[in-house]
Amino acid sequence: MKRILVTGATGNIGHEVVYYLSELKYGSEIFAAVRNIEKAKKTFEKHPNVHYRLFDFENEDAYSKAFHQIDILFLLRPPHISNVEKIFRPLLISAKENGIKRIVFLSVQGAEKSKVIPHNKIERLILELQFNYIFVRPSYFMQNLTTTLLPEIVNRKCITLPSGKAKFNWIDVKNIAEATAILITQFETYQNRAYDITSNQNKNFGDVADLMSKLTGERIRFKSINPISFYFLKKKEGMKGGFAMVMTILHFLPRLQSEPEISDNYQKLTEKAPTTLQDFIEREKDKFSSP
Repeated sequence: MKRILVTGATGNIGHEVVYYLSELKYGSEIFAAVRNIEKAKKTFEKHPNVHYRLFDFENEDAYSKAFHQIDILFLLRPPHISNVEKIFRPLLISAKENGIKRIVFLSVQGAEKSKVIPHNKIERLILELQFNYIFVRPSYFMQNLTTTLLPEIVNRKCITLPSGKAKFNWIDVKNIAEATAILITQFETYQNRAYDITSNQNKNFGDVADLMSKLTGERIRFKSINPISFYFLKKKEGMKGGFAMVMTILHFLPRLQSEPEISDNYQKLTEKAPTTLQDFIEREKDKFSSP
């Protein structure tokens, strides 16, 4: 029986990965890596098969016990952590010392082409340390509309980014997690390769704002500003420098790149069609008007 440790288990995507691993009933033992076990138990109260390990990305003392007798590590990068050498090198070395040989890393689409983003550095570190790996490279999260970008949407009916007319491929986190759970449970079949997980829709933020306006009945505007102004705007709002820089790069670089490639990996893995933006906005539209 494989023991799978899911980092970021109570977060946006980690929670969904735990859910789909539980639904697959593959016979694996699922361990949620969390900072607060009692709180996590409430989160996963409908999943009595989930076990727990105390874990904190920024506490090296927590690594060894969390990694003990784990077969597969699902690893993601918390948005506020950008220093790969400080956090991820000791984390991965500890994983290796504790016998972990297989890692499924949640990267981003195009990570292999951009050495400036943390995901690229983490991928290269995993290769350097000679893990067997699967790199999951999803496109742009639809859920950014209901998390990072939501306060401005609700309070100002606006989305301000340095993205111009660049097109993004929009993917539902639920789709990413479902595909990831399949890759984890069938690791040997898919190992040592990278998989883009995308939807069938490339749209710029102006198009998305118009679609949101149509579906919610409230006028939502998109405003594009230059990347330097955006970075300092986020800093002024209280965002940490590393997070603000990553957010700036992720939304500005697509202006310099070709339109995202569309992959059919999700359909091949799940035999389903990915969520459309219209379906997502309809599903979540109450959040866009809630103060």
